[in-house]
Amino acid sequence: MIWVLLLGLVGPALVLSSLTPRFQPALAVQAVVIAHTAIGLARVLTDRTVRVVALGFWLFSYIWLGLAPLAMLVSGSYPWEYRTTGHVAFVSCVIMEAGLLAYSAGSALGHRFVRAGRPGPPPLERLLGRRVAPVRVLLLCGASLAIAAYLVPKQGGVGAFFTSRQALSTADGSGGDGSKAGAALAAWGLSVPAFWALLGLVQLPRLRHGDRLLKGLRWMAIAAMTTLNVVVNNPISNPRFWAGTVLLTLAFAHPALRRPKGFRIAAAAILAVVLVVFPYSDYFRYTHREQIHVVSLSQQFTTNGDYDAYQQIETGLAFQQKVGFQPQRLLGPPLFWLPRAVWPGKPQDTGIDIAKFAGYNFTNLSSPLWIESYLWAGLPAVALVFLALGAVGRRIDAARHRLRGRSGTLAALLVPAFGFYQLILLRGSLLAATAPLALLVVVPLLISRRAAPAAPPPPADDPSVPASSAPRRALV
Repeated sequence: MIWVLLLGLVGPALVLSSLTPRFQPALAVQAVVIAHTAIGLARVLTDRTVRVVALGFWLFSYIWLGLAPLAMLVSGSYPWEYRTTGHVAFVSCVIMEAGLLAYSAGSALGHRFVRAGRPGPPPLERLLGRRVAPVRVLLLCGASLAIAAYLVPKQGGVGAFFTSRQALSTADGSGGDGSKAGAALAAWGLSVPAFWALLGLVQLPRLRHGDRLLKGLRWMAIAAMTTLNVVVNNPISNPRFWAGTVLLTLAFAHPALRRPKGFRIAAAAILAVVLVVFPYSDYFRYTHREQIHVVSLSQQFTTNGDYDAYQQIETGLAFQQKVGFQPQRLLGPPLFWLPRAVWPGKPQDTGIDIAKFAGYNFTNLSSPLWIESYLWAGLPAVALVFLALGAVGRRIDAARHRLRGRSGTLAALLVPAFGFYQLILLRGSLLAATAPLALLVVVPLLISRRAAPAAPPPPADDPSVPASSAPRRALV
C-alpha cells in the first residue's frame, strides 16, 4: 500500500509541483494510466517472488507512459515541435491504457497457466535450464577478442570509445542508409559477444571434474573480457539504454539479487536512479558538451527527447489517420535480416517514417511498441501483442523463479538481459531493436548446453556402485 501511495500520488505530485494545471479530456484517461502503472510497479516491488521481466515493463510504463505524458498534457509543452489535436491526445492515452490492460490480462493468464501445473518441465523451463559450458565460453572469449582486433581500429581505435557517441559514429566515415546499417551491425557484433563472454565467465558453475585445467584460463579471460567490455560497452560511446542493460544484467545475475529481499532493494534503487540520474547521463553523447543544469522533473519530461514516447504515439496516430493502417510493417522485424536489394518494398523504420511525417530533420526517434502495433491493425493488434507479451513475460519470470537455485543457467543470465533490454524494445523502433535482440538470444544459446536430468543418488549401502562411477559433467 505504501508503494502504491508513493508511486500513484507522490510521484505525480512531484511532476505537477512546478506546473499550472491545464485540464483537457486526455488527462482523465492519463490519470487511469498513472494509477495502472503505479499499481503494476508496486506489485513487482512487493512481490514475494523475483519478477525481472515485469520490472522492466512496469518501470518503462510508469515513467515514459505515466509521469512524462502527465507533464506534457498539463503544461502543453513537448520535446519536439509537432503538435496534434486534443482528440488525438485523448485517443493516444486510450491506446496506452489498452496495451496496459492487455498486458495485465496476459500476465494473469500466464500466472494461472503456471499455477495449474503440468507433469514434467515445460519447454520454456528446459530452455532456460540450459547451463553455460566452460569451453564454449572460452571460445566465445577468443572470438570476441578477434572481432575487437578487427573492428576497433576500423572505428577509430580505443580512444574513440572514450570520446563520445558522436565521435565514434563518425570515426569510420560511413554515410548512407546501407553504411549506417552496416555500422550498426558492426557495433552490435562487437558489443553483444563481449558482454555475453564476460557474463558467462563470471557465472560459470564450479565443476568438480575438469575445472582445474580451465581455472587459470578462466581468470585470464575474465581480466581480458572486463577490459574489453570497459572499452566497447561503456556509457560514453554507447546508448544509455544498452549500457544500462549490460550493467544491470551483470548485477541481477548475482545470487544476492535473485532473492526477493535483495531484488526489491535493487529495484527501488533503479527506480530512483532512472528518475534522478538518467536525464543527465547523456553528457557524453556529443563531442561538444554543454554545462549540466539541474532542472525539475516536469522540465526534463517536456524538453528532453529521451521522454518522447508519448509524443511519438500522438504523432504516429496522426500519421496513421493520414496513410491508414499498414499491416505490412508487421513483416519488417521478423525479416530484418533480409536485404532491401532482395525485398525492395521492405518497411522502413517506423520511428524514421513518423519523424519524416512530422517534418523533422533529425529522424533517429523512438516508436513505442504501442504505436508500432497500432499501425498494423488498430486496437485489436495492440491487445493481441500486449496480451502475448504479458503471458510470456509471466511464464519467463516463473521459470526463472523455479530455477533460482541453479547457478550458471540461462534463467540466471538471459532473463535479466531480456528484462532490461525490454526498455529498448518497448521504446522502439521495433525494426531497429530486433536485430540486437536476436543476437542477445542466439549467443547464449551457442555457449550453453542442455542440462542433464538429475539422476537419483544410489543407496548409501549399495556396494555395487563404486564411488568413482559418479557422472561427470561435459565441458562443452
